[in-house]
Amino acid sequence: MPGRCPVTRRVVITGIGVRAPGGNGTKEFWDLLTAGRTATRRISFFDPSPYRSQVAGEADFDPAREGLTPREVRRMDRASQFAVVCAREAVADSGLDFGALDPHRVGVSLGSAVAAATSLEREYLVLSDSGRRWEVDADYVSPHMFDYLIPSVMPAEVAWTVAAEGPVAMVSNGCTSGLDSVGHAVQLIREGSADVMLAGASDAPVTPIVAACFDAIKATTSRNDDPEHASRPFDGSRNGFVLAEGSAMFVLEEYASARRRGAHVYAEVSGYATRCNAYHMTGLKADGREMAEAIRVALDESRLDPTAIDYVNAHGSGTRQNDRHETAAYKRSLGQHAYAVPVSSIKSMVGHSLGAIGSVEIAASLLAIEHGVVPPTANLHEADPECDLDYVPLVAREQDVDAVLTVGSGFGGFQSAMVLRRPEVRA
Repeated sequence: MPGRCPVTRRVVITGIGVRAPGGNGTKEFWDLLTAGRTATRRISFFDPSPYRSQVAGEADFDPAREGLTPREVRRMDRASQFAVVCAREAVADSGLDFGALDPHRVGVSLGSAVAAATSLEREYLVLSDSGRRWEVDADYVSPHMFDYLIPSVMPAEVAWTVAAEGPVAMVSNGCTSGLDSVGHAVQLIREGSADVMLAGASDAPVTPIVAACFDAIKATTSRNDDPEHASRPFDGSRNGFVLAEGSAMFVLEEYASARRRGAHVYAEVSGYATRCNAYHMTGLKADGREMAEAIRVALDESRLDPTAIDYVNAHGSGTRQNDRHETAAYKRSLGQHAYAVPVSSIKSMVGHSLGAIGSVEIAASLLAIEHGVVPPTANLHEADPECDLDYVPLVAREQDVDAVLTVGSGFGGFQSAMVLRRPEVRA
């Protein structure tokens, strides 16, 4: 492919850490998905009554119980806390001794859409006396305001967790950030800039300002009377996504090195691509051309025919235009196989955590390979006639899964695709 780095090193994922609505840790997350349970509820973090959309996917996250010190809790925004806790879990899961590694060969790639939105809003309310003063009182400013203002502090916190002194980056591409951050980490290992990467994404956007922003464009659901069934991807009655929070982090390393140390390998990241529609900040073309192109390139990089894909982990936000656009993209890129391959959206259960969701969905895809189970699309009772693929309604499905396509779509026109494969099936 002209302009692309040659694939010289195979990259695998050997550790997972997840914090999402409905459970703490990877096992609880997977148990919720395979049971088809929903973790969306009426917002409890603030009074949601003034807002059009009053439901969200909130994580029951206790930083002290997660091992964070009072100083860490005060210093770090909630999204950073998620990322650090997930990073620690991923490192422990990988079995990799980071203390024995050359720190200059270890890096971090973290994605987020709104970074420290929770802390920034909290501090603004303090400084402005809840918005009553145009001139804020600097005497009340937090000593950690810099940490909240600068998004790159988030990956720095993760880097400090494992003493990583190699490439450290923040990727903020809206709702594809969680895919793109992992894609960036893969590219760094392939090209030889790093040997091990901690990669993933984190967002904690359940705040009044974020809720108001999505209210303004009517992107979130107004189904407030039934929070558990409010997220309805591909269903004919869907009317917007459910805002959520969460995080997932991964340990990525070169395949030969992982094999030498006897590591458990969840999957190889065999293909990744991202495209932009250069069309509209929030609108999508109905034909799905840009997402289809990202899928095509990711498959080409994986050296896979579309028929080799066993499961598609959909973006499936539950907005009318996205679900139609995505369906069209699968038909364009996968051809007739689009009608045979199972597709599902876990946003039906854990909501849409903006920049974090791409990584949360990678975690679900890895676990689908690990356990041979395709998670369902909850709340899908009557599919939109324009969404006429196999969206695995309501109940999880047991089947062999060797290759997963996971995709993301974000405001600004970003479209990303990644292929995850069981490494031993690759020639």
